[in-house]
Formats: sequence, structure tokens, C-alpha cells
Amino acid sequence: MTGSLVIGNGRLVGSISGRGRSRTNHAHVVQELGLGIVEGHFAPGSILPGDAELMARFGVSRTVLREALKTLEAKGLVQPKARIGTRVMPASHWNLFDPDTLSWHFQCGLNRDFLASLAEIRLALEPEAAALAASRRTAEDVADLYRLAAAMDDPANTGSSFANHDLEFHLVVARASGNPFMRSISALIEAALSAALNISSPADDPAKIAMSAADHRAIAARIEAGDADGARTAMRRVIMVGADRVAGAFGVAQ
Repeated sequence: MTGSLVIGNGRLVGSISGRGRSRTNHAHVVQELGLGIVEGHFAPGSILPGDAELMARFGVSRTVLREALKTLEAKGLVQPKARIGTRVMPASHWNLFDPDTLSWHFQCGLNRDFLASLAEIRLALEPEAAALAASRRTAEDVADLYRLAAAMDDPANTGSSFANHDLEFHLVVARASGNPFMRSISALIEAALSAALNISSPADDPAKIAMSAADHRAIAARIEAGDADGARTAMRRVIMVGADRVAGAFGVAQ
């Protein structure tokens, strides 16, 4: 899946795939230029090297290069200027809901302030998704939530298996909300959860595993009961516990 986020070598990395040589070349140019912009190699307001230089650097045709630049423009990272060139845009213009842009941030290193911002946007969205799910859930949704909470409550979980169960649980809540916009933020939820669990996972402590599983079961129970306020509160608790764990890993008191 283009732009998906995975845990690898102790940090998040972007997984960009394509079909055929042309698509691979396009993806490579997008990856290298996008990462270079996010990490500051190309400063905001600067002009990217000209087409001839970039074509030679990446070994691609003008068509592939232009397609890659259009992709970066759609993500808010660059803006073409007639007779000037392609200008690098400031971070305030970047689409942080874009999976590639998120993965580039993580490839540059996990940043405490950025992770705090991710937790804040989760608090703005996921408790409301849980509240909606309490009134719109199906029997299948409820069964899936209890199944995943039970899967989390396994002392044999590795960091990876625990993260997968946790992520799937939150995606089921988004699905159960019945709101397509909630379902569309899956990349954001994946990024936030993967980052938090990569820094400080409860999977290294059976007591923490049990506590996290119990907190997720509480969300499932409130959703099953049709208790919107209770589901909202239970989801906020889960997000805040994770944010506190990350802050503690950075040595910062919440």
C-alpha cells in the first residue's frame, strides 16, 4: 500500500511501492525530495534545483519528474512558479494527514512536540468516534472490539503483536462510528499509535498489558451499552494514558 507506515529498525519508516519501473521511479523521486524537504535539506522558501539537474540526479525523464513534483504539490510541500521554479513551502502548508508526509516526519526522528500534537488531534477525533459508535455499532462491531481487547490481554504479546491488536481496535471504533471521515483518518491513527508504542509499549510489562486491555474493554462495554458519554470518556482515558507514557519516555511530566 503506497505510503503505509510500518515499524522497522526501531523507528517508523515509509513503505512506498509501485507497479513497474516508471511507477518505481516516480515513487523514488517523491520519496527523496519529500524527505529532503521535511528534514530541512531544502529550506522553506528556497527553489528546488532545475529540471535538468533533478533529471540527472534521479535518472528519470522530464515526464516522471513533473509527475513527482505534482504529487509533492498536492501534499502542500512545493509550489511551482512560472519563470522562477519550484518553491519549497513552509511546514504550515504541508498536509499532515497525508501518509507519506507523516512517514517522512518519523524518518527524520521522533519529536516530542510532534507526538504531542498527534495526541491532541486524536483527542479531538477519536472520543467522538467512540460516542458515535455507541449509537451506530453493529453486533459485528461489538464482537470485533471484545475480540481485539482479549487479544491485547495476552502476556505473550510482543511489541509488534500488541501494536497490531491496538491499531485494529481503534480502526474498528472508527468503522463503527458510521462516519466516513472518521474512517478516513486511519493513517493518522496508525501513525500516532505506532509512534507511541514504538517509544514506550506496555508489552514489556504484564501488568501494563492487563491494564491497557481492561481500558479497551471498557470502551467496548460502553459502546455495546449505547453509552455515548461513557464511550467518549473511556476513549479519552486510553489516549491520555498513551500520551503520558510517551511523555514519560521523553522525561517530561504531563
